[in-house]
Formats: sequence, C-alpha cells, structure tokens
Amino acid sequence: MTSELLDAALVEEATKKSGLIWVQGSGDAGTGPARPLWHVWHAGAACVLGDGPGEQPLTGLTDGGEAVVTVRSKDKGGRVVAWPATVVELAPGSPEWDAAVAELKGKRLNAGDGEEMPLRWRRECRVLRLQPHGTTLPLPDDSLAAPPPATPAVTREPIPAALPRLLRRKRR
Repeated sequence: MTSELLDAALVEEATKKSGLIWVQGSGDAGTGPARPLWHVWHAGAACVLGDGPGEQPLTGLTDGGEAVVTVRSKDKGGRVVAWPATVVELAPGSPEWDAAVAELKGKRLNAGDGEEMPLRWRRECRVLRLQPHGTTLPLPDDSLAAPPPATPAVTREPIPAALPRLLRRKRR
C-alpha cells in the first residue's frame, strides 16, 4: 500500500512540474513513437488538448484506450517516471470539460484568439484526460532515440563560400 501511495505521489508531482509529457497511445500499437504533448494536471489526471487546426496532434489516443506517459525533468530534460494511463475523452460542455478547459486556457501559450479559444476548442478540438492507474513502469536503459521521419525537404543549394567571412565581419 505504501509503494502505491509513493508511486501516485511521484506521478502527480513529476507531471505537475513538467511542462511537457511524452505519450504513446495504444492506437500506435506499441510501435509508434511517443509524442510530446503540453498538458495540465487537473483533478488527478493529465489533461491534454488537440486535434484541431493549429493544435497538437493526439494521434493514437482513443477514448477508452490505454497510453504510456513518460514524464521528463523540467530542468535537466531526463526521464523521471513512466506510468500507464487510461484515456478518457471529455464531452464538450460537460462540467468536467469546462473545468479542464479553464485550466488548459491558462497554460496555452501563443494563442491568437484569446477569449474565443474555448469556443473554438469546443467546435474543433478534443480534450482528453490521461488517468494514471497501476504502478509506475520501469524506465528503459537506452535512449529510445528514433530516426527522424522521412521528409521531402532538401537544401536547395550549398551556402556561398563568402558567407562565413560576412558573418564574422558583422559580429565585430
């Protein structure tokens, strides 16, 4: 019983203090990469918002599904704890949705629509609760670094030979 309470306290404190969590949903079939998501800790769960225009993608997270959440240290960036979660989608306009959105609105940075944000979120986005359950998961020993996804982006031309000299000259 004591270890369960310590695990719950660790999950809550680490998740509250971290501005970013890494989430791998069951829809990723355990093979997809974990995705970084901004969140708030509210009422015993991490609440995330996304899948709307200009918002973070919530790929692999389905209502009633499972997810693995990895929390990083805010100052050093290393993994602190990993925990299993149940994904619950909040219904727009419900009291739980309103309370979660009030917390999320306070943490949302760089939003162009200010006070209209909750209305846009109600129309276009999903709000999910990632509710911890069970005990914490062991942290892996390796880096879990994944190769970058393929992209059509390329460098058009090599940089001009004179550019390094021009940049040095401007610093003086």
